[in-house]
Amino acid sequence: MSRRKPAKRRRPAPLPEDVDCYSILEFCRRTGISRPHYYRLREEGLTPVEFRLGTRVLITREAAEAWRRERSQPRKRSNPATTVSAAP
Repeated sequence: MSRRKPAKRRRPAPLPEDVDCYSILEFCRRTGISRPHYYRLREEGLTPVEFRLGTRVLITREAAEAWRRERSQPRKRSNPATTVSAAP
């Protein structure tokens, strides 16, 4: 009786750079976030703008870039008590 080798986990195919829009799965792979995390962010209104094409939900390359730019900017402090001010 021959033994089977354990199945190797396949890597996903590389994503092309010249696409105009991404599926949610492609967007998650490109940004390094999990799909469940994406859906949690979407519930909070923190995901890029999506559009539907038939039954597919897509994100344009421009929306993804704008989302990344927004996330890379430093946050403003919302609590004035936590800011350090210079003594007069």
